[in-house]
Amino acid sequence: MAICFQSPLKPTSISPSSNNCRPNLSAQSFRCNFSKTLTTDPQPVFTSVKSFAPATVANLGPGFDFLGAAVDGMGDFVSLRVDADVPPGEISIADIEGVGDSAKKLSKNPLWNCAGIAAISVMKMLGVRSAGLSLSLEKGLPLGSGLGSSAASAAAAAVAVNEIFGRKLGVHDLVLAGLESEAKVSGYHADNVAPALMGGFVLIRSYDPLELIPLRFPSDKELFFVLVNPEFEAPTKKMRAALPSEIGMSHHVWNCSQAAALVASVFQGDVKGLGKALSSDRIVEPTRAPLIPGMEGVKKAALEAGAFGCTISGAGPTAVAITDEEEKGRQIGERMVDAFLEEGKLKAVAMVKKLDRVGARLMSSNLI
Repeated sequence: MAICFQSPLKPTSISPSSNNCRPNLSAQSFRCNFSKTLTTDPQPVFTSVKSFAPATVANLGPGFDFLGAAVDGMGDFVSLRVDADVPPGEISIADIEGVGDSAKKLSKNPLWNCAGIAAISVMKMLGVRSAGLSLSLEKGLPLGSGLGSSAASAAAAAVAVNEIFGRKLGVHDLVLAGLESEAKVSGYHADNVAPALMGGFVLIRSYDPLELIPLRFPSDKELFFVLVNPEFEAPTKKMRAALPSEIGMSHHVWNCSQAAALVASVFQGDVKGLGKALSSDRIVEPTRAPLIPGMEGVKKAALEAGAFGCTISGAGPTAVAITDEEEKGRQIGERMVDAFLEEGKLKAVAMVKKLDRVGARLMSSNLI
C-alpha cells in the first residue's frame, strides 16, 4: 500500500482520459483493446454503496506475476456516497480504519491511496464530471502481508464507483483501473487484482494487450488454503527488488512446466497435483524465502504435516499451504505456526479458507 507523508486532504479533480479498455471475448479469455472513454457524464443511480473485495494468493509458486487465486472470508470494504460537499467530478477519502496500523500508515490523499487511485481511474473511464464522491475504506487485510492488501482496496473501490453509476463497465475495465493503482504502489502486475475482481483462479495470459483467463476449479471438489501470517512486514517493492534479473534456461523450463501442471490441476480439480506444482518454484521462492525468518522451516513443517504443497503467498511473509480437508488444514496450520516461532522467532496466526469463486461484489446500496 502507498504511504504518503503529505498532509493536504484536498479532493482530487477528475479529467476524462482519452483511452479506455473495452472487452473482446475470445473463448474464455478477456482481451482489452483501447478506445475512447465514455463521454456521457453518467448520473449516480445510488446515493451510497458498499462493496467488498477478497484477499488473494498471487504467484501460486511458479506463476510469478501471471497466476493468482481469490480467498474466501477475508478482505477489504469500501463505502462510497454522493457528497454535495465534494466538488463535482472530484473524490475525497473521508475515513480509513481497520486491522493493524492501517489508519496511521495509509494516506487520505486519493493520489497516494490504492483505493483512491483505482476510484479515480474508474471515474476517468466513465467520464464523471457532475457528481462528487466521498469514500471510506475499511481494511480487513494487514499491510505488507502477501494477501493482496493493496489489490483488495483497489478492487473494492473500482467496483463501488462502477456500481454507484449503474455498472457501466465490465470486469476487464475494472482490472485496468486496479492495475493503475498497483503500478503506482508495487509494480504493474495483475495476479492479485484480477482474482480479487473476478474470483477463483485467474491466468494473466498477456499484459500488452491485457488478456485474462479464468480457470474454473470444479465446484464438486474440496480445496482449502492454509494461510499463516507472521508478525513481520514484507513490502512488495522490497521483495520484488530482491529478485534475480536473469535466470538460467533450465530453471525457466522447469518453472514453465510446473506452471502448466498447476493450470491443468486446477481444471481437473486435482488438489494433490496443484499442491505439488505450487511447491516447485525454483526462481522466486528461493530468493525470497531467506528474507522471511523461518520460512524454509515452515514449508518443511507444512509438508511433514500432510500438506499437498506450500509456498510464499505473493511477496510474503504469509505462507500458504494446500489441502482438501478443513480439519487437516487446521492441523497443518498449527504446525506452521509452531515452525515460525521455533525457526524464525516470529508469532503467527493460521487461517483455513476456501476459494472465493465470486470476487469483488456489491454488498449494499441505497437508491436515489
